[in-house]
Amino acid sequence: MELITPPALRIRSSLYPRSAPPRLPPLNLLKPSLSVDSRLFRSPRSLRLFSFFACRRWSLGRGGGGFGMDGGRATADATSGRMVFEPILEEGVFRFDCSGNDRDVAFPSISFADPKARETPIMVHKVPEYIPMFERVYGQQMVKIQLPPGSSFYGTGEVSGQLERTGKRIFTWNTDAWGFGPGTTSLYQSHPWVLALLPDGKALGVLADTTRRCEVDLREDSTIKFMAADVYPVITFGPFETPTDVLMSLSHAIGTVFMPPKWSLGYHQCRWSYDSAAKVLEIARTFREKCIPCDVIWMDIDYMDGFRCFTFDKEHFPDPKSMVNDLHAIGFRAIWMLDPGIKHEKGYFVYDSGSQSDIWIQRADGKPFVGKVWPGPCVFPDFTQEKARFWWANLVRNFMANGVDGIWNDMNEPAVFKTVTKTMPESNIHRGDIELGGHQNHTHYHNVYGMLMARSTYEGMKMASGTKRPFVLTRAGFIGSQRYAATWTGDNLSNWEHLHMSIPMVLQLGLSGQPLSGPDIGGFAGNATPKLFGRWMAVGALFPFCRGHSESGTIDHEPWSFGEECEEVCRLALMRRYRLIPHIYTLFYMAHTKGTTVAAPTFFADPQDSRLRAVENSFLLGPLLICASTVPEQCSHELSHVLPKGIWLRFDFGDSHPDLPTFYLQGGSIIPVGPPLQHVGEAKPTDEISLIIALDKDGKAEGVLFEDDGDGYEYTQGNYLLTYYVAELRSSMLKVKVSKTEGSWKRPKRALHAQILLGGGAMIDARGVDGEELHITMPPELEVSNLVAASENQYQTLLERARCIPDVRRFSGQKGIELSNTPIELKSGDWVLKVVPWIGGRIISMAHLPSGIRFCLISFQSL
Repeated sequence: MELITPPALRIRSSLYPRSAPPRLPPLNLLKPSLSVDSRLFRSPRSLRLFSFFACRRWSLGRGGGGFGMDGGRATADATSGRMVFEPILEEGVFRFDCSGNDRDVAFPSISFADPKARETPIMVHKVPEYIPMFERVYGQQMVKIQLPPGSSFYGTGEVSGQLERTGKRIFTWNTDAWGFGPGTTSLYQSHPWVLALLPDGKALGVLADTTRRCEVDLREDSTIKFMAADVYPVITFGPFETPTDVLMSLSHAIGTVFMPPKWSLGYHQCRWSYDSAAKVLEIARTFREKCIPCDVIWMDIDYMDGFRCFTFDKEHFPDPKSMVNDLHAIGFRAIWMLDPGIKHEKGYFVYDSGSQSDIWIQRADGKPFVGKVWPGPCVFPDFTQEKARFWWANLVRNFMANGVDGIWNDMNEPAVFKTVTKTMPESNIHRGDIELGGHQNHTHYHNVYGMLMARSTYEGMKMASGTKRPFVLTRAGFIGSQRYAATWTGDNLSNWEHLHMSIPMVLQLGLSGQPLSGPDIGGFAGNATPKLFGRWMAVGALFPFCRGHSESGTIDHEPWSFGEECEEVCRLALMRRYRLIPHIYTLFYMAHTKGTTVAAPTFFADPQDSRLRAVENSFLLGPLLICASTVPEQCSHELSHVLPKGIWLRFDFGDSHPDLPTFYLQGGSIIPVGPPLQHVGEAKPTDEISLIIALDKDGKAEGVLFEDDGDGYEYTQGNYLLTYYVAELRSSMLKVKVSKTEGSWKRPKRALHAQILLGGGAMIDARGVDGEELHITMPPELEVSNLVAASENQYQTLLERARCIPDVRRFSGQKGIELSNTPIELKSGDWVLKVVPWIGGRIISMAHLPSGIRFCLISFQSL
């Protein structure tokens, strides 16, 4: 047999003349634990290629395991020094390797949308401003980049804790991290990526393009460190003028977020679990009866027959398609969970077809790996194989015939019960496609398993209907997952600490290329108080992905479950979201086409302003600044929010309330808003469109609105309307008009409502016809002052008369459980345990103080 090496692994002939091939160790230098039958190789060339591939590519180093190969390398390459570089992709992007030899043997990229782009040098005359240093340490490659003093670090993907990552360290190793805390070092997703904001406001992005467990260490002043096994390239983006420029450049490498269907931007209601079709419909009808906006109901694992994927419980969900039809009739969509663990059971059609196709992950001895998850003993599809992805996609395509609108991929780190590591053995074997890296052990593919599952699910949904956009939510992911799926921030806790963390967590994901994310509003584990739930909904309604979710055994967490005051705040918060959907949908179109953010940190308004770099209680939706309160003692209007320099004008929709965030619009901006709706499907193209306008110091403003059918792919053929609005004040006359348009979608005949902000929440209104120039006579200065004063008085009156959510610490009838407490810490010697006392005595984290290493999630219930 001839061993075939993938193109990315082949030796470049320009580097190795025929007379001097690379020096390769003979097979007898490999560890005896690797059994090789030389009869499998027909020629010395085949043998030498095998030796080269084994020693160069499968060398796992310390902690590698798997094939049992030696971490050393028979090479003359330096063990430390400056990395070599070549420009790739576009101007300002560089690839760094420890040597030219390492460049040739690095694994293919899974993060890049087009892996060939990483391997293809381009012709530019610039050299990188910052060149990393490297060091090889016990089979690990350590990379270090020194930046100017005063640099601030962000990114690193799905991480808990503070927004600014300076001084922090994380490890990219996808982990089922129930009840994580601010110091947890590994969560559900892996993004070996750092966004550095330099002292002068310019920005630099750094990607360690490795799927292996990677230490990202930002504890040393203005220094980025990566450490991972085996060779890997480092890609730098910039420095560019702004962090937005860096993220746009990153998107040219890893791709942009998929274009979400418009309905998915509404509110989603979920629980583990709504246990019957009758209960699902009851929940949906209650939303409509109470006039609380909502678009989606989610089905957790209990809809299945014994947790078997692609099945339905015949007693509680006897006719899922009929149930979905009933949901559709009142404006709801249905999303259903699918996990990777397939029950190891002959006669179960999914297991039988997968076994026949030979697509399961294998143990080191070649037999299918069996691990316990919800159904009991399970096997796991090997999504690194094209045939396994196609097999799964076909199952998904057939599953869609039940009226499925979206799919939720959970437990795909992959999580495995009753193991110390909470996942499968690293020695398991993936028979991966050549273009992904070939046959490797689980160490290599662990971090991309969830991403590849989401990709398969996405492709299956597209196979089912080429006229509808898929919506997939994944728990596990890797940098680049946004091409296929949205995500949420995992199994959080119902407490104020997690409410506060939800803002920086959503922002960090956006700064790492994933703009479509949000937390479990109200907290997944534990019981929220009315005030906690209401405040969480108030800010959560403004996140890119907006879903309430709660764990089995907790009290009800629907918006009406915490009393009338909380219910009203939830209603107002969600009505705000639905009014802003034209703006949010436009932001997603820009994110999809350009790679920009949807939700961004406040410092994006002025990257040079050092005051903004650690602000965590506000964020931007384009030019809209949202200032929230994440502490129980103070409302949003009582906090001293740090505003960026320049003009920022407060406004609301006549719904001012102490428990709602405060809105500010940046001077020079126009944002589009729509009417309040109960679900996205209620909107009509002929509905009046409103423009909220904040003039800059020169009396000008501009904004944009994207419109299409809200689903499907006709927008890619030009069937959309992108309208650029401008406003300009000359003397006392303000002109509002369309400056230009793109797309072939015909402008609907509709009214235009312009609202010009004056300050202090005051505004003047004018109406016209959309597409026609609107002339507005601005009031004189004295009248403006009177309007502002009157608006301020009205604002204070609304706040004073509002029915605030009571600060209830205990909830009657719930076994006396104290609600929304911060988990307690237990210290003993060098160790600190963080425990949630009210849920089965679970330990949620364990930290070793001398080393700073934190282990997340050990549960008494699963040991």
